[in-house]
Amino acid sequence: MRKENLGEVLRKNAVTIMFVLLCIGGMAVSGQTPAYVVYELFGRLSRNAFLVLALIIPIVAGMGINFAVTIGAMAAQIAALWVVEWGVSGLGGFCLAALLTIPLASFFGFLIGKLLNKMKGQEMIGGMILGYFANGLYQLLFLFIFGNLIPLKTPGLVIKGSTGVANTIDLSTERGFKYALDGLWRIPFVQALLIVCGVVAVIVIALMATKKLSAKKGGITLAVFAALCLLVQIPAVAQIFSMVQVPMVTFMVIAALCLFNMGIMKTRLGQQFRAVGQNRTVANAAGIDVDRVRVIAIMISTVLAGWGQLIFVQNMGSFQTYGAHEQVGLYAGAAILVGGASIKRATNRQALLGCILFHLLFIVAPSAGKNLFGDAAIGEYFRVFVSYGVIAMALVMHAWSGVSRKKRPESALKA
Repeated sequence: MRKENLGEVLRKNAVTIMFVLLCIGGMAVSGQTPAYVVYELFGRLSRNAFLVLALIIPIVAGMGINFAVTIGAMAAQIAALWVVEWGVSGLGGFCLAALLTIPLASFFGFLIGKLLNKMKGQEMIGGMILGYFANGLYQLLFLFIFGNLIPLKTPGLVIKGSTGVANTIDLSTERGFKYALDGLWRIPFVQALLIVCGVVAVIVIALMATKKLSAKKGGITLAVFAALCLLVQIPAVAQIFSMVQVPMVTFMVIAALCLFNMGIMKTRLGQQFRAVGQNRTVANAAGIDVDRVRVIAIMISTVLAGWGQLIFVQNMGSFQTYGAHEQVGLYAGAAILVGGASIKRATNRQALLGCILFHLLFIVAPSAGKNLFGDAAIGEYFRVFVSYGVIAMALVMHAWSGVSRKKRPESALKA
């Protein structure tokens, strides 16, 4: 395997390095305490990580950032509306909404996949335009059909003095499912870390005992987690995490999606995703139904995005009916790119790292802008600019790498 030089490593990780520096600088001038930043960061991770992880499969399948996850979020909000209307609250309401999201998002994902198969090579812009088109239909559905052609009887769901769904759907009422997942099991960070370290230790020891993990790697893993357990016992470190209450069930669901992403790649379908993503022509010659595989990738991503939106809204306790879904694709796409992913390759590690860095900047940017320029709005404008800028940079770097790959064979032939 060819070793990469320092220049190649820096080029491939330019976005991640830039964000690390921005986050360090932002924290230095924001004036916010580490305890507050960590508290806010865990809240954002619990409600956004699932959505970012939902983007991995289409990237592996060679379809780039699936900006059509916005449509999956719309499906979830339609399901949430019906659950509130029927009065199914709590965990039962959340689970019912998740079940209703499956057929809705699967159907939408099937249509999206079919359309994207007609625009191979332009999937990202196609997905973005589809999101805008679907948003128009969504507005028609919620403004005219619901509450007019389809009556809604629950108080507060209909705009007063008019028709259509209210601007905000409150999930904190007795008919809602606020904190349906987050509220099941919340524990302090130190306790959560000890539990996770204990579970990891049991798994590592079991793998070592069955010879599925070498003693060297297992020993290093156990040493790292033991060091983490000792580190959080230091009063200064414990103080940083003192405000954090970890929603264990929510993070278990996020971990389950990470395992799903890893597991599916080891299956026959996962190998087909990889083959199609690497070269559609070769995959087709090998007998793989390329169009079918691409549709399946988009369907899975759309359903997962719908579930991610449900996790988001149950954490927030309400959602803006006509706007909560609009930036889902943009922010999730920017976050995964920040972690070092490209429009051709993405992993769980890159998705989670990107989610941490992207939302860390979101936390510190307003205060940093206020302290530097006397106006917190400058920080808000900056982070929106960065969201679009990261995606633009990823596209430029992808085009640049494509040109470089074309030049290399030409130079080899001339030599």
